[in-house]
Amino acid sequence: MATSHHHHHIFTYPNNPPKPLPLTIHCTKPKNQNAFIEKKRVHVDYDKGTHNVQISIEGLRKADLSKRHRVRVETDRFQKDWTMSQVVDKIVGNQLEDVEAVLNRWAGRFARKNFPFLIKEITRRGSLDHSNRVFSWMKNQKNYCARNDIYNMMIRLHARHNQTDQARGLFFEMQKWRCKPDVETYNALINTHGRAGQWRWALNILDDMLRAAIPPSRSTYNNLINACGSSGNWKEALKVCKQMTENGVGPDLVTHNIVLSALKNGSQYSKALSYFELMKGTHIRPDTTTLNIVIHCLVKLGQFQQAIDIFNSMREKRAECLPDIVTYTSMIHMYSVSGQMQNCKAVFNALLAEGFKPNIVSYNALLGAYASRGMSEEASSIFNEIVHKGLHPDVVTCTSLLNAYGRSQQPEKARETFNMMRKHNVKPNIVSYNALIDAYGSSGFLAEAVEVLHEMEQNGLQPNVVSISTLLAACGRCEREVKIDSIILAAETRGIELNVVAYNSAIGSYMNTGEYEKALQLYWSMKKKKVLSDSVTFNILISGCCKMSRYSDALEFLDEMVKSRIPLSKEVYSSAICAYSRQGRLSEAESMFNAMKNDGFHPDVISYTTMLHAYSVGDNLEKAFVVFQEMELNDVQPDAIACSALMRAFNRGSQPSKVMVVAVFMRDNTVPFIDANFFEMVSACSILRDWKMANEIIKMMENFFPHISVGVLNQLLHVVGKSGRIEAMMKLFNKIVGSGAKISLSTYSIILKNLLAAGNWRKYIEVMEWMSDEGIPPSTEIFYSIISFGQRSSGREHSAIIKERLESLKTKLGKQHAVFDSPLHQS
Repeated sequence: MATSHHHHHIFTYPNNPPKPLPLTIHCTKPKNQNAFIEKKRVHVDYDKGTHNVQISIEGLRKADLSKRHRVRVETDRFQKDWTMSQVVDKIVGNQLEDVEAVLNRWAGRFARKNFPFLIKEITRRGSLDHSNRVFSWMKNQKNYCARNDIYNMMIRLHARHNQTDQARGLFFEMQKWRCKPDVETYNALINTHGRAGQWRWALNILDDMLRAAIPPSRSTYNNLINACGSSGNWKEALKVCKQMTENGVGPDLVTHNIVLSALKNGSQYSKALSYFELMKGTHIRPDTTTLNIVIHCLVKLGQFQQAIDIFNSMREKRAECLPDIVTYTSMIHMYSVSGQMQNCKAVFNALLAEGFKPNIVSYNALLGAYASRGMSEEASSIFNEIVHKGLHPDVVTCTSLLNAYGRSQQPEKARETFNMMRKHNVKPNIVSYNALIDAYGSSGFLAEAVEVLHEMEQNGLQPNVVSISTLLAACGRCEREVKIDSIILAAETRGIELNVVAYNSAIGSYMNTGEYEKALQLYWSMKKKKVLSDSVTFNILISGCCKMSRYSDALEFLDEMVKSRIPLSKEVYSSAICAYSRQGRLSEAESMFNAMKNDGFHPDVISYTTMLHAYSVGDNLEKAFVVFQEMELNDVQPDAIACSALMRAFNRGSQPSKVMVVAVFMRDNTVPFIDANFFEMVSACSILRDWKMANEIIKMMENFFPHISVGVLNQLLHVVGKSGRIEAMMKLFNKIVGSGAKISLSTYSIILKNLLAAGNWRKYIEVMEWMSDEGIPPSTEIFYSIISFGQRSSGREHSAIIKERLESLKTKLGKQHAVFDSPLHQS
């Protein structure tokens, strides 16, 4: 046994210590330092404008293997000395079945160090099945040794593919192989559960981690906060954030952004803003993501100016963070919400000018802005631009366009867009169907709208409460009471619970069609179902009752609204003032009016007019005048009704001269006059003993003669005639006739009566002749009056002249007038 002797020999020389045998640990030969260094190869195609970066890794090759493995590789011609990158390319390029065949021909499989890098490269390419295949092959190799980093990579890969259970399985499996999970493992696992929205699991994993005495890192907490936040659990997210600080791990910028994002997702916009204020107090500077979330929250809260300020500070580079495409998109959305269409386009142009390529989300924001205003032409041109730029319109894009056509009363175009979605391989969702229902409904095509509801069900989509509300609102517009009942029934049979919006639509539709009882029934069933009424419900009920003159009902609803602690809206205040004043409850109307102002509502012309009316009926002149002056102060232009109420107050308060002041105000402010104004002006003339003032009023009315009703004109002639100013009356009459205003028999009767009272029989007969010329035959009564006048007062010779004139008038009329055969005439 030579060898044993040889060994013994070596050990006997103390001054010649044995050298370590290099054969057994060949793979650590210093020869291949570069085995695992990543080399980048960049390929640029200038014609196509593309460039791609390829990373290649050598890995340990045949030369790095131990001698026995190297010999085996050299003698077997099927064994290939591939680089790591070649192996990965072959695996990814091959069918799953062939993965093992490739690996079994690779010389590098004998070097254990290649395994982690092989898994790393395969998982980087992101193919889950191939990675699983390689991993299970690896575990069967003799020289495989379970390692944390390999498991961590596999767990992370499963996380990317949302395979939570498999990731958890790997976590338990590694512990069976005596592999102790480290921080990275736990982080990957928490991340997996966070992506799947399983935040409770994520919290449990943190507890396990603390039990295993592994201190969580910052990214552990960040992953956990993200897990809570992305599933809308902002309270948990804040708790974890607090726990993180208590455990001595300070939050970083990522943490703050995740917390802000959690608050945003949970619709806690004000909380997000106060959190941002706290964050400003720390040394951590916000980045673009932070400010984007803040802008989003400000827009949601309607604090548009602050959002604009932040945006401008980002653009002017005052903030270290420049706006990105998300910032611009948020601003487009903001201007859309606040209805500033020019600015939407301006922000979009700024985005282009900054060299950003708008993505589909930005285009959708702009298209949505146009759609919400029913600007279908602009929306359509944006849509064409999207297609032209080679972007694929998604369901939001198509639904917005559909909405634009619906809002601009073009249901056919909306239908075309809906059909076009299929051409673009976009599957309509429930919002698309609802938009189409609305497009038909708002144009009064109720049958078609109902048809869409059926079509939606045939395509396997369940209508929701919005679909029903939209149909109910359409009923109100079309004023078809029949349908309201059947739609409510349809909702019941489909198990759709009506929400407050749907109830409001239905109650409003019943109110519009005057079916008060049904509206009331629906309101009771709403209460029974414990659906809470909102200010819209009461607004519909109260204003509806006022329109139907059910003032006491209106006030009952008002009491209920106040009891429910629902803040009154401007419309409700208006209606309430109206109901109180119509019931003669002036003090209540007054306190309502004051409450409205105290609530920060500026009363509109209707509220002011109602108060004016109430004061004029209640003979409360001073207050009426104060209200009128207040209108002027608050830049509320009084309308004709308001002015007529004030005129009435002056007339009833025995200050008719002030009526003229109101009339002049109307003329100077180009408030169109209505009959009620003229009626009050004439009444003022009749109360006035001041002929000069009355004359001015008449002068003022002259321009409007053709538009004034016969009744008011007659009244005016009567007032002038009664005051004994016959000449003025005749002048006025001529002006009225000359203006082309309509004259009736009653007008002539008033003129004749006043002429006779003044004893002017010649003019009387002349007017009778005018009448017959105009084709208005004088009535029997008119003949009787002049005949009896002739007999009574004008002596024989006048009597004869009257008789003669009437004879000739009779001939002129060309028909036998009954009055001439009367006994009075023969006497």
